[in-house]
Amino acid sequence: MSRAVVTGGRGFIGSHLVERLLAQGDEVTVFDAVPRDARGQTAHVEGDIRDRDRLAAAIIPGVDVVYHLAAVVGVDAYLSRPLDVIDINFNGTMNVLDLATRADAKVVLASTSEVFGKNPAVPWREDGDRLLGATSADRWAYGTSKALGEHLTFAFARQHGLAATIVRYFNAYGPRQRPAYMVSRSVHRALNGLPPVVYDGGRQTRCLTYVEDAVAGTLLAAAEPAATGESFNIGSMDEVTVAEVVALIAELTGIASPAVAVRTGERFGGAYEDLPRRVPDNAKARSVLGWKPETSLRDGLARTVAWARENPGWLALPDSGAA
Repeated sequence: MSRAVVTGGRGFIGSHLVERLLAQGDEVTVFDAVPRDARGQTAHVEGDIRDRDRLAAAIIPGVDVVYHLAAVVGVDAYLSRPLDVIDINFNGTMNVLDLATRADAKVVLASTSEVFGKNPAVPWREDGDRLLGATSADRWAYGTSKALGEHLTFAFARQHGLAATIVRYFNAYGPRQRPAYMVSRSVHRALNGLPPVVYDGGRQTRCLTYVEDAVAGTLLAAAEPAATGESFNIGSMDEVTVAEVVALIAELTGIASPAVAVRTGERFGGAYEDLPRRVPDNAKARSVLGWKPETSLRDGLARTVAWARENPGWLALPDSGAA
């Protein structure tokens, strides 16, 4: 048994991670701005990761691993709250890393494929170049803030001896994800009798990773000694267009409607810039962690749809997409 802290443990990936940690017998403390619910099985410290004093109540000596997942994510968030994105993802991460160093705990930092920006040289290796757009476009605030979090992590490792590993998720999806992302929003709209929203014709390609596979990679990154000081792409290499994903969701829900077509340039102006392809090279995760995605897209989407049908509270949530 180990003692773990999960920042953002009430969130999408965080909540699945907490369940897996509990199932393997670990002692878990969740740190999240969202209050604990009545079903909570863990210690819970409510607070914002920018509040160092509150965070210090969770990251204490004796903690073995801090899984840092707390962040502001989503297109809707970084278009409407770019200051919060930068502040929380940078200053909050600074607090986590400093307190973990003082507590002599290992850190597993959850990062994102967005750090690569629009590098055209796919598939992206962990040491691939970052290519970003103009700083006037809020679109790049999220990826930049997460990349700064990675710089901080490596700096704490080299300057203060912090044991740390970075995992970069590639388009994770599955049960509990708020309806603001390609899969979750399309499932949410279909089961509410609404047409899907498809940006720029749906020609963009993505590599989708089922949440249970993402969690498995995260746990392996924490447990493998050779992972310390390294970053890993945690993502499937099966490339699929957005239009194909939307069509598969229509098939699995049995609800097909003509899509609402949105041109991002007209809808968002210069604040947003989409990516034509997002493909990881996951060879390093396979060789060092022994990780590979186990869930096919069809199976993962089917599980997500089945869960959504059984959770009317989620279906009643507002559509929180950017358009």
